[in-house]
Amino acid sequence: MPALPQLYAHPFSSYCQKVLVALYENGTPFELRMLEDPQAQAELAERWPIKRFPVLVDGERTILEATCIIEYLDRHYPGPSRLLPDNADDALEVRMLDRFFDNYISTPQQKVVFDSIRPEDQRDPYGVTEARAMLDTAYAWLDQRMAGRTWAVGERFSLADCGAAPFLFYADWTHPIAATFANVHAYRQRLLARPSFARAVDEARPYRHYFPLGAPDRD
Repeated sequence: MPALPQLYAHPFSSYCQKVLVALYENGTPFELRMLEDPQAQAELAERWPIKRFPVLVDGERTILEATCIIEYLDRHYPGPSRLLPDNADDALEVRMLDRFFDNYISTPQQKVVFDSIRPEDQRDPYGVTEARAMLDTAYAWLDQRMAGRTWAVGERFSLADCGAAPFLFYADWTHPIAATFANVHAYRQRLLARPSFARAVDEARPYRHYFPLGAPDRD
């Protein structure tokens, strides 16, 4: 029997949750190499010296970066939920929204969080202000985008939603989404109700004390 693909990941990481959602959407069997384990950390460092995660190992292949991992799974371990449309133009739109959530939701959110754990004399208040402004602009754009939509690209859950789920989850903890952005709030709630993401959120609950800004008593 072929060995299962191995995912080097931590359940509290947003980028790991992005891949976990894809795996859970299709019930794809895999082995979690849990990065709380020092042995798994050592294996990750040997395979990928930059030590960023998630990383997927499938036989002789090592796949880096969450988006690439999901595309790999969609191609080599397809299931009932195809996360990249067959139509090339639709797939391009999914990839565009995937980049939106990565670059304009996750990146500024992480800027705020990582700045908070720097030594006080090395913090970047100007950069944090810029990051918060970027989040507000991104929320406003997304609010218009989601008017009349269920998921990021039409009515079909996709790669873009796999990233939107954890990124909006943590973004609202870090820089709350204004109440006026009702479409974004509704989308975030649909994502939280999606069984694949609800599972990822529940698996991450024991690690909420890791959140540097203090996890709110919700979600």
